[in-house]
Amino acid sequence: MADTLATPSIPSLDAGARMNRIEFERRYEASPPRLKAELIEGVVYVASPVGHSHGDEHFRLIAWLGAYAVRHPDVTGSDNATIRLDLDNEPQPDAHLRYTSSGKTRIVDEYIEGPPELVAEIAVTSQSIDLHDKLAAYRRNGVQEYIVWRVHDRAIDWFSLERGEYIRLERDERGVVHSRVFPRLRLAVQSLIDGDMAAVLDEQRE
Repeated sequence: MADTLATPSIPSLDAGARMNRIEFERRYEASPPRLKAELIEGVVYVASPVGHSHGDEHFRLIAWLGAYAVRHPDVTGSDNATIRLDLDNEPQPDAHLRYTSSGKTRIVDEYIEGPPELVAEIAVTSQSIDLHDKLAAYRRNGVQEYIVWRVHDRAIDWFSLERGEYIRLERDERGVVHSRVFPRLRLAVQSLIDGDMAAVLDEQRE
């Protein structure tokens, strides 16, 4: 495919290829601008075109996290930013939140290095990797909270890192999940799934 062609002197970045992060970045930088790829546990994953179901849910997720960041000046985040986790992992999560001064990330050569405090993924066709290899990579690198929105299942999993393992955070009696890392970050889960953003943002403001 045209999108996976690279310059003559640098091999193309092909799905399923195995390499370290250094080689991944070398090939990625020589790839066409439209190409989106991630390195997960030393394996290259090339993204398919994004359909409306992924795009719509992504938009809602960013609105929720953005509303929180606006009210907390020590918190920032990104949409689809590349993150250097270790030599075998360079994901490009759908969204993340990180502390600007007290967190473990730093900016090097325009890249984020180190684990953000919270990472979120929209799982439409990527559920298998999001809940297995990516989960393992995020856990091992110390991402404190990990959210996976399983679109077809109409379900959201929110994991918290406890003693080196991810445990699933449960909803309270009102159907709300509370972050253990970001004070007052709350999610009305069913409202987000149903697309009721007014209720999601009202809960976040309370």
